[in-house]
Amino acid sequence: MRIRSLSILSTVAVATLLLAGCSGSTTPDSTPSASADAAADLCSVAAEPGDVSDGVTVDGSVGAVSNATFDLGPSIDAIQRTVVTEGDGDKIAEGDYVRYALSAFDATTGERLGDAGYAADDMLPNAVTADSPLGQILGCATIGTRLSVALPGSDTSNPSIYIVDVLGVTPLAAWGAEQPAVEGMPEVTLADDGQPSVELPDGDAPTELKMSVLKEGDGPAVTAGDTTLLQYYGVSWDTQKNFDSSWKNGAPISIDGNTYVPGFIQALEGQKVGSQILVVIPPSLGYGEGEINESDLKGQTLVFVIDILANQKAVAPQQ
Repeated sequence: MRIRSLSILSTVAVATLLLAGCSGSTTPDSTPSASADAAADLCSVAAEPGDVSDGVTVDGSVGAVSNATFDLGPSIDAIQRTVVTEGDGDKIAEGDYVRYALSAFDATTGERLGDAGYAADDMLPNAVTADSPLGQILGCATIGTRLSVALPGSDTSNPSIYIVDVLGVTPLAAWGAEQPAVEGMPEVTLADDGQPSVELPDGDAPTELKMSVLKEGDGPAVTAGDTTLLQYYGVSWDTQKNFDSSWKNGAPISIDGNTYVPGFIQALEGQKVGSQILVVIPPSLGYGEGEINESDLKGQTLVFVIDILANQKAVAPQQ
């Protein structure tokens, strides 16, 4: 059974507890950092082990779907968290976008509820902060760690057991191989943190969509209907000004189903995770033709630099 994301496991109330407020588009309280202080904050909020989480036996390797054996019908009053296998990677830090995977079980019946995150495009990484439920689950675990987590039930669901694997931290800027510049396209300069700036060429704006790959990643390709975690920097060709930027807003974004303007969608589809894309979008594929004004982007040719950080495949409706 493949689960699109824990956030849509509406039949399992504890899943809402686990990921509440932790979608990929959430702005963390602080910028990502590997400092000792940031890791210490997460260490202090990690849930304590208990008899139930300690009593789970797990089969399988970290990073692969696991099987869990445990006594049925336990009483779980609070979150319990036990380190099954301690990884040898770096500790998670406050604000990191963490890639993780899990296998979920009903603690009362033993039923397997599902598995998520084991495929590269299964679900998006999430920002981990000390004040988030996910922070209680992951704490300051090191990369490569496997956790046994016992979660209380609710009026509509039984208690649950989760086996959680901490797989890695997603960079917040594209990391693909640099590609040759395309003549006639805007010039992009990157700051040390990866934030772009754009210099537009002289002359009239293109009347058709123009696109070039600045960095080519090696991850899964974006397809129609997917949800992509990305950074963007937008400039109006007409005003020569930056009108919006996820970098300036403080966090990457994801919109379910990638429901952006048509030109932005065209730029994303077919591109691989880790890539950086430069696209020039005419009004017809942006916010529509019309008179340029100060209230919206109608009539303007838009330039975007897009960093593709992660991608979650759309799931076909169940028959």
